[in-house]
Amino acid sequence: TNAALFYGVYRRTRSYFANSVFAAENPPDADELAVLEPYRGKVPDEVFTRPYRPPTTKGKEGVRENIIRGLALMEQAGWTVRKGVLVHKKTGRPFRFEILLNNPSFERIAEPFVRNLKRMGITARMRLVDSSQYENRRKNFNFDVTLAIWRQSLSPGNEQRNMWESAAADVPGSFNFAGIKDPVVDDLVERALIAGDRKALITDIRALDRVLLWGHYVIPHWHSRADRVAFWDRFAWPAETPALGFQLDTWWFVPARSARVDSGLAAISESGTQGKAP
Repeated sequence: TNAALFYGVYRRTRSYFANSVFAAENPPDADELAVLEPYRGKVPDEVFTRPYRPPTTKGKEGVRENIIRGLALMEQAGWTVRKGVLVHKKTGRPFRFEILLNNPSFERIAEPFVRNLKRMGITARMRLVDSSQYENRRKNFNFDVTLAIWRQSLSPGNEQRNMWESAAADVPGSFNFAGIKDPVVDDLVERALIAGDRKALITDIRALDRVLLWGHYVIPHWHSRADRVAFWDRFAWPAETPALGFQLDTWWFVPARSARVDSGLAAISESGTQGKAP
């Protein structure tokens, strides 16, 4: 998708706190392991050994290899393919679900996913609804799969409860879209909220990020590591970009630059009118 539709401008998201110091990008360090140790046996073993990496489709056989691996995992989970349809071994129930969308532009993103799932015998159907219906259905968790964005601050705090804790899972309008009900996640959120200093907060949130990622609650999409801004060369800005990206209220007007722009525009305008009847 990134290569075919987005000209390679995005990065694959590998964290709930991507592009920040809170992202669990590397194997857990000693401080993280100390936080996670009480939960050994309650979370996947990979939490303690390696960072999460979403599957990739790079390479000629990327999609095919993923489909083979996916079918193997389905087999372990009690599903099998019969007459080209993935069904539950005991009940015979077919594997099917709906992808709820509110923007036609996302159909081109979901369509290849739907097509590849069909090769596994899975029926996924896109449902495009208007903004009002979409918001109502998402607010009441009336969906199988949908798109979501969790916007994070530079200092995660109380909002994490509304995103991940069990108490928010059944509360209409909460941001716990995945319906996460995990005592370990609850503990890690509460631990982060009482962190004594910045270093402890970073450690706690990275531990939380790691547990969430290995819970496989989402299919990570993408994010941009840059802001794209078009502007006239009339301004200057601080040498160091703020952590939240460019901030227009930190820019200032430079008269000399503005004069050059005006002079150039005037020259273009003058050359464009020469030799033409009024």
